[in-house]
Amino acid sequence: QLVESGGGLVQPGGSLRLSCAASGFTLDYYAIGWFRQAPGKLREGVSYISSSGGSTNYADSVKGRFTISRDNAKNTVYLQMNVLKPEDTAIYYCAASVGPDWTYLEYEYTYWGQGTQVTVSS
Repeated sequence: QLVESGGGLVQPGGSLRLSCAASGFTLDYYAIGWFRQAPGKLREGVSYISSSGGSTNYADSVKGRFTISRDNAKNTVYLQMNVLKPEDTAIYYCAASVGPDWTYLEYEYTYWGQGTQVTVSS
């Protein structure tokens, strides 16, 4: 099971840090992806990290503003979101894909969290 936390309401330009905690299994052997879905839009990939943390990837829309990281000792992955914009408003999901390498392919992600709402508004 994956559980996201850290969402909320923030003003444009503000920051949030999302957490994705695993229970019942260890994240050491899983690549992690953060995805988001805004109202009326398809779910999109935001950021990815390999099981070791050595490889990361970001969507162009968040590059330079978001940072993904992981602490395998805490069985948790993070998404630090800075300079938030109204268009970042969405439900954010984390998902785990078994294996060392991250992938864009959503069907490769076996475990999904329930999502956490991020709202960027003044």
